[in-house]
Amino acid sequence: MGRGDLTNDEWARLARHLPKPGRRGGRWGDHRRMINGILFRIRTGVPWRDLPERFGNWKTVYERHRRWSAEGTWDRILQAVLADADAEGQIDWSIVSVDSTSCRAHQHAAGAPRSAPLIPKRRSIPRQHRPDEGLGRSRAGLTCKIHLAGEGGLWPLALLITPGQWGDSPQLIPVLERIQVKRPGGGRPRTRPDHLGGDKAYSSRRNRRYLRRRQIKHTIPEPKDQRANRCRRGSKGGRRAGFDKQIYRRHNEVERTINQLKHFRAVATRFDKRAYIFHGTVTAASIRLWIKT
Repeated sequence: MGRGDLTNDEWARLARHLPKPGRRGGRWGDHRRMINGILFRIRTGVPWRDLPERFGNWKTVYERHRRWSAEGTWDRILQAVLADADAEGQIDWSIVSVDSTSCRAHQHAAGAPRSAPLIPKRRSIPRQHRPDEGLGRSRAGLTCKIHLAGEGGLWPLALLITPGQWGDSPQLIPVLERIQVKRPGGGRPRTRPDHLGGDKAYSSRRNRRYLRRRQIKHTIPEPKDQRANRCRRGSKGGRRAGFDKQIYRRHNEVERTINQLKHFRAVATRFDKRAYIFHGTVTAASIRLWIKT
């Protein structure tokens, strides 16, 4: 077992959620060796062609990662791992925080064909495909942004990939709607935290109205301009937004979660051309954090 490879305990937690090979076609390569190769590349950020020989043919490892990213297999595995963690009481639902981080895109991440990619043999568009490929331009070059919802135990619950210049506030609702944790006894998955935390970038009437409609308590500071506008409108401006300083101090938890994700070099710097592949890369890194012993 090499440095960073899955231990026996970690593999036991992950193996039962992996897809089974179909009846037709050849036999799949060893799942454990393939996943170790994928995680090695995500952790180190090396080009796929430079994978060590102990992981087998680099193209086989890459194709496994690309196909699972396109078909949403990584997303399903993450949901299964979250369900196990929730059954064991490992998810801290007391407060879930949202935040975002910008990732510099390598020059190799540019130049993807403008035509939508298709999944081989299915001729369908990948689940997380974006026409803009999640790349935005800035003075520093191409950037990408990861919007994340993290629970109190410093682990990710849901994520979203957008171009780097997109604002945080409009992405609050899409990120929260991606929280789908299945319950061990069946029934509807859990989608609502006990409390939601966020910085002032997420303060908007639309977001607060959405949270109130879903009966989610929240602690989001109100910017000075919004506060002045509310006071200027008098009784038509609405009530003052509640704010708890003690709860807001826990906002650093999602920032520390992002810090752990960016320990993976292929997450801190985007090398993938396609947005759905980079989404699979970040999802696989999240799975690695959850099953880490």
